[in-house]
Amino acid sequence: MTSSLTHYEDLEAENERNGAQKVLENTKESLSPTETNGILLRLAVYPLRWVILAMFVLYSTCNAFQWTQLVIITNILEKYYQVSTLAVSWTSIIYMVTYIPLIFPASWFLQKKGLRWSVILGSLGTCLGSWIKVFATGRDQFVILFTGHSIVAISQIFILGIPAQLAATWFPSNQVSSACAIGVFGNQLGVALGFVLPVLLVKNRAAEEEVVLIGGDLFRMFLGVAVVTSVLLAAILLFFKDAPPTPPSRAQEILWHQREGVRDGACLQVEQDDYKGSIKRLMTNGNYVLLLITYGLNVGVFYAISTLLNSVILIHFKGAEEDAGKIGLVIVIFGMMGSMVCGVILDKTHAYKFFMTGYLPLGFEFAAEITFPESEGTSSGLLNASAQVFGIICTLSAERFLEITGKEDRIANGLLAGVLLVGTGLTALIKPDYRRQKASQAEHKI
Repeated sequence: MTSSLTHYEDLEAENERNGAQKVLENTKESLSPTETNGILLRLAVYPLRWVILAMFVLYSTCNAFQWTQLVIITNILEKYYQVSTLAVSWTSIIYMVTYIPLIFPASWFLQKKGLRWSVILGSLGTCLGSWIKVFATGRDQFVILFTGHSIVAISQIFILGIPAQLAATWFPSNQVSSACAIGVFGNQLGVALGFVLPVLLVKNRAAEEEVVLIGGDLFRMFLGVAVVTSVLLAAILLFFKDAPPTPPSRAQEILWHQREGVRDGACLQVEQDDYKGSIKRLMTNGNYVLLLITYGLNVGVFYAISTLLNSVILIHFKGAEEDAGKIGLVIVIFGMMGSMVCGVILDKTHAYKFFMTGYLPLGFEFAAEITFPESEGTSSGLLNASAQVFGIICTLSAERFLEITGKEDRIANGLLAGVLLVGTGLTALIKPDYRRQKASQAEHKI
């Protein structure tokens, strides 16, 4: 066993040195399992994995940027489009509302068609919605703006569940947590930029005769996003691959054997993946159900704070749109730092339960561990659906308290703090059952 693992480590190092093309050529010649001291070895990693991850990160950034792009300048949009605060808040809430029913067909599509087609559909929708918004900068065109924004929101169903599956598909077991954290980093980076760039690009015009200039600021911002998403769509169509030629880890090797109907060198009659059955197994996994609730509570509060940040800050500090954006940026940056640090630590310790403060990426990885061999896309998709449900509840509840208390935010903030407290307590009840780690360490003998 020791010599086999050493052989795998040597193979990974050689792959990194020789470059993607040479590795691909060499590996294509030995796709069938090879025996080393009685152990099946089909493991290889490719430098191309970093290119795949980078493309996804950029695409995710462009989509997430548009989630907070409008709510952080709520007061400016209210003035320009002459709409209510709730109408602008719905540009954030629509991300949550559309995700809940559509994640089920999206997870099925990811499981059946793979990463490439899911990412292509998501990037296509993000690009299309971004261009519609370019033509929605007239003062009476809020409906058109909301339509384009809704298309971008729908496209996120092909983003939020991707990092865990992309990491598991392309990266070895000692890099999976870091790769997933980097994948989620794209979403967090987009949220951060969505907090800070709009307040710099779209200026609040005090004089009524200058309000029309807001339309020009919006046009330039929307156009820039549309151009970037178009370039990314072209890159994804040309270069994004579904999977490497060979599995990068033993856990993935098991899944490859199941798909091919081959295990221990013999043909098996393997049933076709049953998506409904996968959902049922997930929902009867006690640890996963607890994680589903705690993830929803904690991330849902983050969604509510992000949506209402502009409104809450301006209650106390008039004309502080840029400060609200900076505060949002600080929130996300510290979250990203925590997620990345925890991801690196997890690759070494695998102590998921003790690092759940970085809920966005680590929740995905914890779910993949305790539900293996279920699809990572399905388990992470349901986590996100839970976050959207609680996000809607927290956002609308907090906004209602702000309304009935005359913009007094202590009750709303107390509500959100209480939700976080409950989520933290429930997290302590989750039992660590690291199934994927056990599979990665297992010996497969002929």
